Amino acid sequence: MILIRPGEPGYDEARRVWNGMVDRRPRLIARCATDADVAAAVRLARERDLELGVRCGGHNAVGFAVPEDGLMIDLRGMDGVSVDREWSTARVGGGALLGALDAATQPYGLATTAGNVSHTGVGGLTLGGGMGWLARAHGLACDNVLSYRVVTADGTVVTASRDEHPDLFWGLRGGGGNFGVVTEFEFRLHPVGTRALSAEYTFDPSADVLRAWRDISRSAPRQATFDASFRDGDTLVVGFVWVGDPDAGRALTSELNALGTPRSAVVRELSYLDLQTRDDTVQKHAIRRYSAGHYLPELTDAAIDAFLTVEDGFVPNQGLQAYGGAIADVPDDDAAFGFRGTEFEYGAGMSWTDPAEDPDRIADARRTAAHLAPHAAGVYVNMLADEGAAGVRRAYPPAKLARLTALKDVYDPDNVFHLNQNIRPTSRPDYANSTPASSTGP
Repeated sequence: MILIRPGEPGYDEARRVWNGMVDRRPRLIARCATDADVAAAVRLARERDLELGVRCGGHNAVGFAVPEDGLMIDLRGMDGVSVDREWSTARVGGGALLGALDAATQPYGLATTAGNVSHTGVGGLTLGGGMGWLARAHGLACDNVLSYRVVTADGTVVTASRDEHPDLFWGLRGGGGNFGVVTEFEFRLHPVGTRALSAEYTFDPSADVLRAWRDISRSAPRQATFDASFRDGDTLVVGFVWVGDPDAGRALTSELNALGTPRSAVVRELSYLDLQTRDDTVQKHAIRRYSAGHYLPELTDAAIDAFLTVEDGFVPNQGLQAYGGAIADVPDDDAAFGFRGTEFEYGAGMSWTDPAEDPDRIADARRTAAHLAPHAAGVYVNMLADEGAAGVRRAYPPAKLARLTALKDVYDPDNVFHLNQNIRPTSRPDYANSTPASSTGP
């Protein structure tokens, strides 16, 4: 373990994360390369009574990884990926990025569900559930984990699987970083090939177009993930992503062609690796950002009307992504991840550069997302920002939250791992579920 202090080489680079609003200064940054390093860092934080954050990709919008005057565990040195082609599995270090996972598996035509942006951390994405272009066909990222290696709050290293610590295995599949530091994931891989198809049709705002697109989505094969966006309050983009033989996916374009006359229509073949990186330049680091979202159990006509509502002020980009398929196949009680009956996930996101705009940008993103609240049930925990305990209650139904709390009581009764969307142990019910103290950020 290498400890880095303020002013030392590498300190500012390590504390800089995806959201430019986050500007905190840990007292110590622990660069870890082994399980023993992570265990030592956890014990050090406890001995010195320092708040503990864990960094992988640094994509959490609130910047939980970076504790003000605390200790940040930097896992990026544990970024290895090894593929077992015979068994179609991959072992992935807790500090690896999604792009490294894809790069290691695609030479064999294999992949597992791994988000949509390659510089996202495997750890944060997977522990919250893990949506991606393969989820409808093969389940969420957490549904494809065979085992986790975890450093718990007392510095013990354990393996969690269906056979070992099955209670912890249940909680890690959607419960976030509440129960320990995952230093290695073992994933199931799937023979998805190396090719993909993307279709984007751009229209003037139209409820009729969006309703017809929704109806096509409901009967689409699982290899297709339908997505839509409403940009700048005046541009509607609808389409889908298909992973596999592009010719098979092209059959869906004839149905989209019937939606009407678009401003433009772009249907293109691309490699799976290009698909996984196509949004990387859009998701630039150091830009200030805020988002809010919901799960929609059904994309009703009324929800579509709300989606297309535009008010004065800053207008966030809004998006819809289809769920269903293999996501819904998993029994609800099989993992901490909930709301598997969701039809679409909704998000409203802002990005900007001027700090003076922070209050208005955040308020307008929240206000826009509030239009969909009457049609929502639940929220993706990885979409939560600064909603605190109220957000956690939205992310987990009451029975799951109770079970997660009981699990927290076993594995982290002192709430050492509380810089997250926090599951509060019963022994610390008043522990603040918030951003790290003295923070700059949302």
